[in-house]
Amino acid sequence: MAQSLKRVALVTGGSSGIGLCTCKALHDAGYTVFELSRREAKNDFATHVFGDVTKPESLVLAVREIVEKAGRIDVLVNNAGFGISGAVEFTDTEDAKRLFDVNTFGMMNAAQAVIPVMRNQGGGRIINLSSVAAPLSIPFQAYYSASKAAVNALSLALANELRPFGISVTAVMPGDIKTGFTAARKKDHRGDDVYGGRIERSVSVMERDEQGGMSPEFAGRFLSKIAKKKRVKPFYVIGFKYKVFVLLSKILPASLVNRVVGLLYAK
Repeated sequence: MAQSLKRVALVTGGSSGIGLCTCKALHDAGYTVFELSRREAKNDFATHVFGDVTKPESLVLAVREIVEKAGRIDVLVNNAGFGISGAVEFTDTEDAKRLFDVNTFGMMNAAQAVIPVMRNQGGGRIINLSSVAAPLSIPFQAYYSASKAAVNALSLALANELRPFGISVTAVMPGDIKTGFTAARKKDHRGDDVYGGRIERSVSVMERDEQGGMSPEFAGRFLSKIAKKKRVKPFYVIGFKYKVFVLLSKILPASLVNRVVGLLYAK
């Protein structure tokens, strides 16, 4: 077994967007970086390892390969994910299950594969990508919000389970980011006539906000900083205005917060 002289990071969904930029930022910070995805994006800062987060057996093989090459895994960045939009009434249950398989269970599959390595080496850090849409549930993006709210809850529980082993866990909530995530979202406009055009209008607002959002490079550098911290908080929010939104969601009445969100995204 090889033993890396550098700290070793594994980034799921590292072939594009936030994941790719996180790989670059971690490399620049001195990490040996492995990116796990179903397709390789050739670059000179991360080693590709094939893996599908919905298939636990492929993650076990990927982790084994990394440990054979580098000897350890110090940081896991659970970034793999995608989005769907549409009215809950008209969304196929299978589409919602597929979303949770990637965004929520995929995160836990990766954690399950990495935890034994981190425990045996005496510590590590797991960074789970959540979203501001978790505390601020977005209409017509309900399942995405729910999948990320589950990430937050699981991260809190996992942090307490793993603390005695020196493994820290945190969830990071980005706001709007300009990436290929927007184009990759599976949009379902069924029932838009019933909902008075509100589904299409809501998705248009989301896409406009995303394309005017922060850069994936900024998010990648933020995640790299979280990886290097001596101690981490349970949650982080990327972007000042999103920190304000999340703070207000905690101190204002839920009915008021939800009404404002509805005015923004479901009018």
